[in-house]
Amino acid sequence: MKLINRIINYIGKNCIRISDEQFLKLKYFNAFHKKLNLNNPQTFNEKLQWLKLYNRNPEYTKMVDKYEVKKYVSNIIGKDYIIPTLSVYNNFDEIDFDKLPNQFVLKCTHDSGGIIICKDKNKLDIKQAKKKINKRLKANYYYSGREWPYKNVKPRIIIEKYMEDKETEDLKDYKFFCFNGVPKLMFIATDRGKHETKFNFYDLNFNKLNIKQHYPNDERKIIKPKNFDRMIELSKLLSKNIPHVRVDWYEINGKLYFGELTFYHFSGFEAFEPEEWDYKLGEMLKLPDKKISDKNEK
Repeated sequence: MKLINRIINYIGKNCIRISDEQFLKLKYFNAFHKKLNLNNPQTFNEKLQWLKLYNRNPEYTKMVDKYEVKKYVSNIIGKDYIIPTLSVYNNFDEIDFDKLPNQFVLKCTHDSGGIIICKDKNKLDIKQAKKKINKRLKANYYYSGREWPYKNVKPRIIIEKYMEDKETEDLKDYKFFCFNGVPKLMFIATDRGKHETKFNFYDLNFNKLNIKQHYPNDERKIIKPKNFDRMIELSKLLSKNIPHVRVDWYEINGKLYFGELTFYHFSGFEAFEPEEWDYKLGEMLKLPDKKISDKNEK
């Protein structure tokens, strides 16, 4: 398995042009030690791989672009739910840090992970920030897991208003699994960037579910967010007519803010504990009859 993992990483980092299907079969086998069934997928993770290959709606590209998605979401639910954008740049050298507030969030528009949270501008290591962001700007996130919507996102830098809940000094993520406009379950991510990230899964009545995935559960009692029902209603609107998308939210000082749209949770390569939940979510995800693929996928 270590050899397969090294091969996968080499292919991803060097953008080796094997077909998406070949790559996904290889990576899926490495993750789950079993073959990927694309002819009759049953589990949630299998179906995510199917969607990568055969549900290539061009609209998805702007929906994963961290700048363009704000306009998309505003047109559906209004701009009041959008975290304010301070500026957007094509390259790091364009940024005038003197004009930025003391606190802000800087991230790339085209990937996952290219983020810098600045709580004190006087302590920001601009040289290291530039090194990190420039590295991310050169990378195409699509190649690491063949998540097709990222393939043609324009690499840019977006700077947003720094957001923090005054009461908790934390920023919980509320993430809803939606299927054709119907949210089915959700999880809350806590302690991100502070301690070890923790996930707690809930049904839509806010009953805690016996699910673990990648991160441990948070054993503290988590209070149902004030805007929980509103999150559900808005998630329905944003996920309408999409086989599956995860809709993410923040509740900050009692106000609701949109986070992001995620089409492939953990890229479809992370096991559920217990495994039955991979099948339960798989049953919720109804694949479309019509395939939309890209003949020039390489």
